[in-house]
This record gives sequence, structure tokens and C-alpha cells, in this order.
Amino acid sequence: MRYPIYLCGPINGRNDAGCIDWRETAKSLLVPLSTLDPMRLDYRGRELEEGIASQIVLNDKNDIRSCGALLVVGTSMEMFYAYELAIPVYVVNLSGEPLSPWLIYHSAKVFGTLREACEAILSDSIDYADY
Repeated sequence: MRYPIYLCGPINGRNDAGCIDWRETAKSLLVPLSTLDPMRLDYRGRELEEGIASQIVLNDKNDIRSCGALLVVGTSMEMFYAYELAIPVYVVNLSGEPLSPWLIYHSAKVFGTLREACEAILSDSIDYADY
């Protein structure tokens, strides 16, 4: 099974509120679409163990390759990888601060709220049913 929306955002060094809460909100806003949540493999506190960094990155890359779009909150490495694979990237800029031209260039669209981004994903013409 392919998952259409990868929920991309910071995990390392974050508490549950910082890395789980927004993903749960996004899941509820994206119904009926499926989501792929990297928190299902919670490596927090183990990131510096031998081999864990490569395991995290390789798992994330596999997940990204299997998705139809990325919903990005506060991170950029995964979005560049998705862009290179021609997977649309929807960025949420919660800070309201100006974004880097690099972030803007590699984004399909940029939003000020999670709700706006999820609504755009739901309404865009990409046929997520194929995933």
C-alpha cells in the first residue's frame, strides 16, 4: 500500500507536543486521505546510537518515495529529497517569518496554517486515489 501524504517535521529533541500533536491534527484534517507518520518509528533519545542516524534517514527516504505529497512543518531536508522525486511539497510557515528562497523554490505551495495546507491538499487536482 502506498501512503499519499507524508507528515514531515522535526522530531529530534522535541517533546510529544512538538512532534506528535500537529501530526494528529493533520491526520484529522486530511480525512479521507491516508497519511504516513514517521513518529510510528519513534527514535527520540537514540539518535546518537551506532547506525541509528542512517536507519532514520533511509526509513524516511523510503517513506517519501512511497508518498504522493509532503506536508512540511518546520524542516527542509526531506522536502528537497521529495522535490527531486517530483513529489509536491506543501509547506506550513507557522512563524510567519519570511522564508528562504530555497524553501519557496522547492515548495508547491506555502501556507500560514496547518488547516489551510490540509484544505489545499484535499482540493488539489492530484489523484491521491492512485496511491
